[in-house]
Amino acid sequence: MLILSATNGTNLDLAQAFAAEATKQGASAEVVSLPELQLPLYDSLVSEAGPGLAKLEQALKQHRGLVICAPEYNGSIPPVVSNAIAWLSVSTEDFRALFNGRPVALATHSGGGGSKVALAMRQQLSHLGSTVIGREVIATSQKAANPDAIAALVTQLTALEPAYKGVPAKV
Repeated sequence: MLILSATNGTNLDLAQAFAAEATKQGASAEVVSLPELQLPLYDSLVSEAGPGLAKLEQALKQHRGLVICAPEYNGSIPPVVSNAIAWLSVSTEDFRALFNGRPVALATHSGGGGSKVALAMRQQLSHLGSTVIGREVIATSQKAANPDAIAALVTQLTALEPAYKGVPAKV
């Protein structure tokens, strides 16, 4: 599974907790930090995103399941996540194939609760055709991520992965 982190702080820690759980359950996992891809801000005047976009596209093509760990920014999705999706939508041959039917789990470590970012990501990813798991992991500085919830999401995600047709099954 591919695990995207929208930050290099607590959400990256959360992404690594998902990766550790996936490994514990015998699944492969790759963590990608969106800030480290250094994608320029999407603008119709900018013609190229650089090597970070190719890395992200390749990672999406190599994995069936997706976990997105992102904090709530002003009651919504962090710009780095929206920016990555915007670049993918205008720069890849078959953008819809990257998301259509893909099983996705959502997680957040947020200062403001996190329920709004989960709702916003659920709406956007559903619009793109992804199969978003109903359960999510929400953590704050006062409430740590529940390891049982992480384990349950990894289990659900790996169970849904074989049904996704966008990436060949690993034999």
